[in-house]
Amino acid sequence: MDNTKVVKPKKSFSQIWENFGTAAILLLLVGFIAVFSADNSNFLTPTNLINILYQSSDKIIIGLGEFFAILIAGIDLSVGSILALTGLLAGKLMNAGMPVLLAVFLGCIVGGGVLGAINGLLVNFTGVHPFIITLGTNWIFRGLIMIISDARAVSGFPPQFKAIINYRLFGQIPMAIIIALFLAVILWFVTTRTKLGRNIYAFGGNKEAAWFSGINIKFYTLIVFIISGICAGIAGMVITAKTGAAEPLAASGYETFAIAAAIIGGTSFFGGKGRVWNVVIGGLVIGLINNGLNMMRIDSFYQQVVMGALIIAAVSLDTFIMRQKK
Repeated sequence: MDNTKVVKPKKSFSQIWENFGTAAILLLLVGFIAVFSADNSNFLTPTNLINILYQSSDKIIIGLGEFFAILIAGIDLSVGSILALTGLLAGKLMNAGMPVLLAVFLGCIVGGGVLGAINGLLVNFTGVHPFIITLGTNWIFRGLIMIISDARAVSGFPPQFKAIINYRLFGQIPMAIIIALFLAVILWFVTTRTKLGRNIYAFGGNKEAAWFSGINIKFYTLIVFIISGICAGIAGMVITAKTGAAEPLAASGYETFAIAAAIIGGTSFFGGKGRVWNVVIGGLVIGLINNGLNMMRIDSFYQQVVMGALIIAAVSLDTFIMRQKK
Protein backbone atom coordinates (compact mmCIF):
# COMPACT_ATOMS: atom_id res chain seq x y z
CA MET A 1 0.00 0.00 0.00
CA ASP A 2 1.36 3.35 -1.03
CA ASN A 3 1.24 5.74 1.93
CA THR A 4 2.79 8.61 0.01
CA LYS A 5 0.88 11.80 0.73
CA VAL A 6 0.09 14.17 -2.09
CA VAL A 7 1.24 17.62 -0.99
CA LYS A 8 -0.73 20.38 -2.63
CA PRO A 9 1.37 23.41 -3.59
CA LYS A 10 0.67 26.46 -1.43
CA LYS A 11 -1.25 29.15 -3.18
CA SER A 12 0.53 32.46 -3.65
CA PHE A 13 -1.04 35.71 -2.50
CA SER A 14 -1.71 36.66 -6.14
CA GLN A 15 -3.68 33.42 -6.67
CA ILE A 16 -5.67 34.02 -3.48
CA TRP A 17 -6.39 37.61 -4.58
CA GLU A 18 -7.51 36.32 -7.98
CA ASN A 19 -10.20 34.22 -6.26
CA PHE A 20 -11.16 36.43 -3.35
CA GLY A 21 -10.27 39.97 -4.49
CA THR A 22 -13.89 40.99 -5.04
CA ALA A 23 -14.83 39.66 -1.59
CA ALA A 24 -11.97 41.67 -0.05
CA ILE A 25 -13.19 44.88 -1.72
CA LEU A 26 -16.72 44.18 -0.46
CA LEU A 27 -15.27 43.65 3.04
CA LEU A 28 -13.61 47.07 2.75
CA LEU A 29 -17.01 48.55 1.90
CA VAL A 30 -18.62 46.79 4.88
CA GLY A 31 -15.76 47.93 7.13
CA PHE A 32 -16.35 51.59 6.26
CA ILE A 33 -20.10 51.13 6.82
CA ALA A 34 -19.41 49.62 10.25
CA VAL A 35 -17.10 52.48 11.27
CA PHE A 36 -19.42 55.25 10.09
CA SER A 37 -22.60 53.64 11.47
CA ALA A 38 -20.90 53.16 14.85
CA ASP A 39 -20.10 56.88 14.92
CA ASN A 40 -23.49 58.14 13.76
CA SER A 41 -26.80 56.29 14.19
CA ASN A 42 -28.28 58.19 11.23
CA PHE A 43 -25.72 56.76 8.82
CA LEU A 44 -27.69 53.57 8.03
CA THR A 45 -31.08 55.24 7.61
CA PRO A 46 -32.74 54.59 4.21
CA THR A 47 -32.66 58.31 3.44
CA ASN A 48 -28.90 58.54 3.95
CA LEU A 49 -28.18 55.29 2.07
CA ILE A 50 -30.14 56.62 -0.94
CA ASN A 51 -28.23 59.89 -0.57
CA ILE A 52 -24.93 57.92 -0.77
CA LEU A 53 -26.13 56.22 -3.96
CA TYR A 54 -27.08 59.61 -5.42
CA GLN A 55 -23.69 61.12 -4.50
CA SER A 56 -21.82 58.07 -5.84
CA SER A 57 -23.53 57.99 -9.25
CA ASP A 58 -21.20 60.42 -11.04
CA LYS A 59 -18.09 58.79 -9.49
CA ILE A 60 -19.24 55.39 -10.73
CA ILE A 61 -19.96 56.68 -14.26
CA ILE A 62 -16.65 58.50 -14.67
CA GLY A 63 -14.82 55.57 -13.02
CA LEU A 64 -16.27 53.14 -15.58
CA GLY A 65 -14.71 55.17 -18.40
CA GLU A 66 -11.36 55.40 -16.61
CA PHE A 67 -11.50 51.62 -16.08
CA PHE A 68 -11.21 51.10 -19.86
CA ALA A 69 -8.25 53.48 -20.17
CA ILE A 70 -6.41 51.70 -17.31
CA LEU A 71 -7.38 48.30 -18.73
CA ILE A 72 -5.01 48.93 -21.68
CA ALA A 73 -2.28 50.06 -19.26
CA GLY A 74 -3.06 53.70 -20.04
CA ILE A 75 -4.80 56.49 -18.17
CA ASP A 76 -7.16 59.38 -18.96
CA LEU A 77 -6.38 62.53 -16.99
CA SER A 78 -8.77 64.67 -19.06
CA VAL A 79 -12.06 63.18 -17.81
CA GLY A 80 -12.76 66.09 -15.41
CA SER A 81 -12.38 68.66 -18.18
CA ILE A 82 -14.45 66.55 -20.62
CA LEU A 83 -17.15 66.32 -17.96
CA ALA A 84 -17.24 70.11 -17.52
CA LEU A 85 -16.97 70.91 -21.25
CA THR A 86 -19.76 68.52 -22.31
CA GLY A 87 -22.05 69.82 -19.56
CA LEU A 88 -21.38 73.35 -20.80
CA LEU A 89 -22.06 72.40 -24.44
CA ALA A 90 -25.37 70.72 -23.53
CA GLY A 91 -26.34 73.76 -21.44
CA LYS A 92 -25.55 76.18 -24.29
CA LEU A 93 -27.61 74.09 -26.75
CA MET A 94 -30.59 73.95 -24.36
CA ASN A 95 -30.46 77.70 -23.75
CA ALA A 96 -30.37 78.21 -27.53
CA GLY A 97 -33.78 76.52 -27.74
CA MET A 98 -32.83 72.98 -28.71
CA PRO A 99 -35.05 70.20 -27.21
CA VAL A 100 -33.58 68.88 -23.94
CA LEU A 101 -32.96 65.27 -25.00
CA LEU A 102 -31.37 66.29 -28.33
CA ALA A 103 -29.16 68.88 -26.59
CA VAL A 104 -28.01 66.32 -24.01
CA PHE A 105 -27.34 63.72 -26.70
CA LEU A 106 -25.30 66.10 -28.85
CA GLY A 107 -23.56 67.96 -26.03
CA CYS A 108 -22.78 65.11 -23.66
CA ILE A 109 -22.81 61.82 -25.60
CA VAL A 110 -21.54 62.98 -29.00
CA GLY A 111 -19.38 65.73 -27.45
CA GLY A 112 -17.80 63.27 -24.99
CA GLY A 113 -17.18 60.76 -27.78
CA VAL A 114 -15.50 63.39 -29.99
CA LEU A 115 -13.25 64.65 -27.18
CA GLY A 116 -12.35 61.06 -26.29
CA ALA A 117 -11.58 60.37 -29.96
CA ILE A 118 -9.20 63.36 -29.98
CA ASN A 119 -7.32 61.76 -27.07
CA GLY A 120 -7.22 58.38 -28.82
CA LEU A 121 -6.04 59.84 -32.14
CA LEU A 122 -3.30 61.85 -30.44
CA VAL A 123 -2.08 58.76 -28.56
CA ASN A 124 -2.06 56.73 -31.79
CA PHE A 125 -0.34 59.23 -34.05
CA THR A 126 2.23 60.63 -31.64
CA GLY A 127 3.09 57.39 -29.87
CA VAL A 128 3.30 59.38 -26.63
CA HIS A 129 2.00 57.72 -23.44
CA PRO A 130 -1.65 58.57 -22.62
CA PHE A 131 -0.49 60.14 -19.33
CA ILE A 132 1.22 63.00 -21.20
CA ILE A 133 -1.40 63.31 -23.97
CA THR A 134 -4.37 63.51 -21.58
CA LEU A 135 -2.44 65.79 -19.21
CA GLY A 136 -2.12 68.19 -22.15
CA THR A 137 -5.69 67.84 -23.42
CA ASN A 138 -6.93 68.32 -19.85
CA TRP A 139 -5.52 71.87 -20.01
CA ILE A 140 -6.72 72.40 -23.59
CA PHE A 141 -10.30 71.35 -22.80
CA ARG A 142 -10.33 73.45 -19.60
CA GLY A 143 -9.08 76.44 -21.61
CA LEU A 144 -11.88 75.92 -24.17
CA ILE A 145 -14.41 75.95 -21.31
CA MET A 146 -13.11 79.35 -20.20
CA ILE A 147 -13.23 80.71 -23.77
CA ILE A 148 -16.75 79.41 -24.54
CA SER A 149 -18.25 80.44 -21.18
CA ASP A 150 -16.19 83.64 -20.79
CA ALA A 151 -15.29 82.15 -17.37
CA ARG A 152 -18.92 82.47 -16.23
CA ALA A 153 -21.38 79.83 -15.10
CA VAL A 154 -24.18 78.96 -17.53
CA SER A 155 -27.61 78.33 -15.99
CA GLY A 156 -31.31 78.87 -16.63
CA PHE A 157 -31.87 75.45 -18.20
CA PRO A 158 -35.39 74.14 -18.98
CA PRO A 159 -36.94 72.55 -15.83
CA GLN A 160 -37.34 69.21 -17.65
CA PHE A 161 -33.55 68.79 -17.62
CA LYS A 162 -33.25 68.79 -13.84
CA ALA A 163 -36.51 66.83 -13.52
CA ILE A 164 -34.99 63.89 -15.42
CA ILE A 165 -32.14 63.45 -12.91
CA ASN A 166 -34.34 64.23 -9.89
CA TYR A 167 -36.92 61.62 -10.93
CA ARG A 168 -37.01 58.73 -8.45
CA LEU A 169 -38.01 55.22 -9.53
CA PHE A 170 -40.75 53.91 -7.20
CA GLY A 171 -40.46 57.29 -5.47
CA GLN A 172 -37.13 56.25 -3.90
CA ILE A 173 -34.30 55.30 -6.28
CA PRO A 174 -32.69 58.35 -7.97
CA MET A 175 -32.52 58.35 -11.77
CA ALA A 176 -28.79 59.19 -11.52
CA ILE A 177 -28.01 55.82 -9.94
CA ILE A 178 -30.29 54.05 -12.48
CA ILE A 179 -28.24 55.65 -15.27
CA ALA A 180 -24.98 54.53 -13.59
CA LEU A 181 -26.20 50.93 -13.16
CA PHE A 182 -27.63 50.80 -16.70
CA LEU A 183 -24.26 51.96 -18.05
CA ALA A 184 -22.48 49.35 -15.91
CA VAL A 185 -24.71 46.58 -17.34
CA ILE A 186 -23.92 47.67 -20.92
CA LEU A 187 -20.16 47.84 -20.24
CA TRP A 188 -20.25 44.52 -18.35
CA PHE A 189 -21.85 42.96 -21.44
CA VAL A 190 -19.22 44.56 -23.70
CA THR A 191 -16.29 43.32 -21.58
CA THR A 192 -17.57 39.79 -20.96
CA ARG A 193 -19.70 38.85 -23.96
CA THR A 194 -18.20 40.52 -27.02
CA LYS A 195 -15.09 40.19 -29.16
CA LEU A 196 -14.44 43.89 -28.52
CA GLY A 197 -14.17 43.26 -24.77
CA ARG A 198 -11.98 40.17 -25.17
CA ASN A 199 -9.59 42.02 -27.47
CA ILE A 200 -9.34 44.99 -25.06
CA TYR A 201 -8.37 42.60 -22.24
CA ALA A 202 -5.86 40.84 -24.53
CA PHE A 203 -4.40 44.20 -25.58
CA GLY A 204 -4.08 45.33 -21.97
CA GLY A 205 -2.59 42.02 -20.81
CA ASN A 206 0.18 41.87 -23.43
CA LYS A 207 0.31 44.54 -26.13
CA GLU A 208 3.02 42.81 -28.19
CA ALA A 209 1.31 39.42 -28.16
CA ALA A 210 -2.01 41.07 -29.08
CA TRP A 211 -0.35 42.79 -32.04
CA PHE A 212 1.21 39.53 -33.28
CA SER A 213 -2.18 37.80 -32.99
CA GLY A 214 -3.70 40.34 -35.37
CA ILE A 215 -5.43 42.69 -32.95
CA ASN A 216 -5.52 46.23 -34.33
CA ILE A 217 -3.91 48.08 -31.42
CA LYS A 218 -4.62 51.58 -32.75
CA PHE A 219 -8.29 50.82 -33.38
CA TYR A 220 -8.81 49.53 -29.83
CA THR A 221 -6.88 52.47 -28.35
CA LEU A 222 -9.26 54.81 -30.18
CA ILE A 223 -12.35 52.87 -29.02
CA VAL A 224 -11.17 52.83 -25.39
CA PHE A 225 -10.72 56.61 -25.28
CA ILE A 226 -14.07 57.17 -27.02
CA ILE A 227 -15.73 55.04 -24.30
CA SER A 228 -13.89 57.01 -21.61
CA GLY A 229 -15.01 60.31 -23.21
CA ILE A 230 -18.66 59.21 -23.50
CA CYS A 231 -18.70 58.11 -19.85
CA ALA A 232 -17.26 61.51 -18.82
CA GLY A 233 -19.94 63.17 -20.97
CA ILE A 234 -22.72 61.20 -19.25
CA ALA A 235 -21.24 62.18 -15.87
CA GLY A 236 -21.26 65.77 -17.16
CA MET A 237 -24.98 65.49 -17.85
CA VAL A 238 -25.64 64.10 -14.37
CA ILE A 239 -23.61 66.74 -12.51
CA THR A 240 -24.92 69.66 -14.60
CA ALA A 241 -28.50 68.54 -13.97
CA LYS A 242 -27.83 67.99 -10.24
CA THR A 243 -26.41 71.48 -9.76
CA GLY A 244 -28.61 73.24 -12.33
CA ALA A 245 -25.58 75.07 -13.75
CA ALA A 246 -22.51 74.46 -15.92
CA GLU A 247 -19.62 75.87 -13.92
CA PRO A 248 -16.28 76.63 -15.70
CA LEU A 249 -14.34 75.01 -12.85
CA ALA A 250 -16.77 72.10 -12.38
CA ALA A 251 -15.21 68.68 -11.80
CA SER A 252 -11.70 70.07 -11.19
CA GLY A 253 -9.73 67.16 -9.79
CA TYR A 254 -12.44 64.66 -10.74
CA GLU A 255 -9.84 62.56 -12.52
CA THR A 256 -8.73 61.54 -9.01
CA PHE A 257 -12.21 60.13 -8.28
CA ALA A 258 -12.23 58.33 -11.64
CA ILE A 259 -8.82 56.74 -11.05
CA ALA A 260 -9.68 55.93 -7.43
CA ALA A 261 -12.96 54.19 -8.37
CA ALA A 262 -11.15 51.99 -10.91
CA ILE A 263 -8.08 51.26 -8.76
CA ILE A 264 -9.94 50.70 -5.46
CA GLY A 265 -12.17 48.37 -7.48
CA GLY A 266 -9.12 46.22 -8.21
CA THR A 267 -8.30 47.28 -11.79
CA SER A 268 -4.63 46.56 -12.42
CA PHE A 269 -2.51 49.60 -13.21
CA PHE A 270 -0.45 47.26 -15.43
CA GLY A 271 -3.45 46.54 -17.68
CA GLY A 272 -5.49 43.49 -18.62
CA LYS A 273 -7.11 42.92 -15.19
CA GLY A 274 -10.29 44.34 -13.75
CA ARG A 275 -14.05 43.94 -13.58
CA VAL A 276 -16.83 46.42 -14.31
CA TRP A 277 -18.83 45.59 -11.16
CA ASN A 278 -15.77 46.09 -8.98
CA VAL A 279 -15.53 49.64 -10.33
CA VAL A 280 -19.14 50.18 -9.23
CA ILE A 281 -18.11 49.03 -5.74
CA GLY A 282 -15.07 51.35 -5.91
CA GLY A 283 -17.35 54.30 -6.76
CA LEU A 284 -19.62 53.38 -3.85
CA VAL A 285 -16.61 53.28 -1.49
CA ILE A 286 -15.71 56.85 -2.53
CA GLY A 287 -19.28 58.09 -2.10
CA LEU A 288 -19.52 56.34 1.24
CA ILE A 289 -16.26 57.83 2.52
CA ASN A 290 -17.31 61.34 1.48
CA ASN A 291 -20.71 60.95 3.13
CA GLY A 292 -19.38 59.31 6.30
CA LEU A 293 -16.63 61.87 6.87
CA ASN A 294 -19.09 64.71 6.23
CA MET A 295 -21.40 63.27 8.89
CA MET A 296 -18.43 63.08 11.25
CA ARG A 297 -17.87 66.78 10.45
CA ILE A 298 -14.32 66.07 9.31
CA ASP A 299 -12.77 68.72 7.09
CA SER A 300 -12.79 67.99 3.34
CA PHE A 301 -8.99 68.32 3.32
CA TYR A 302 -8.80 65.12 5.40
CA GLN A 303 -11.06 63.42 2.85
CA GLN A 304 -8.41 64.15 0.23
CA VAL A 305 -5.80 62.59 2.51
CA VAL A 306 -7.91 59.42 2.89
CA MET A 307 -8.54 59.23 -0.86
CA GLY A 308 -4.85 59.63 -1.69
CA ALA A 309 -3.87 56.99 0.88
CA LEU A 310 -6.40 54.53 -0.58
CA ILE A 311 -5.04 55.03 -4.10
CA ILE A 312 -1.44 54.48 -2.93
CA ALA A 313 -2.48 51.36 -0.97
CA ALA A 314 -4.38 49.92 -3.95
CA VAL A 315 -1.54 50.55 -6.43
CA SER A 316 1.03 49.15 -3.95
CA LEU A 317 -1.06 45.99 -3.59
CA ASP A 318 -1.34 45.71 -7.38
CA THR A 319 2.45 46.13 -7.74
CA PHE A 320 3.10 43.45 -5.08
CA ILE A 321 0.77 41.02 -6.88
CA MET A 322 2.45 41.65 -10.24
CA ARG A 323 5.91 41.03 -8.71
CA GLN A 324 4.70 37.72 -7.28
CA LYS A 325 3.52 36.60 -10.71
CA LYS A 326 6.91 37.23 -12.31
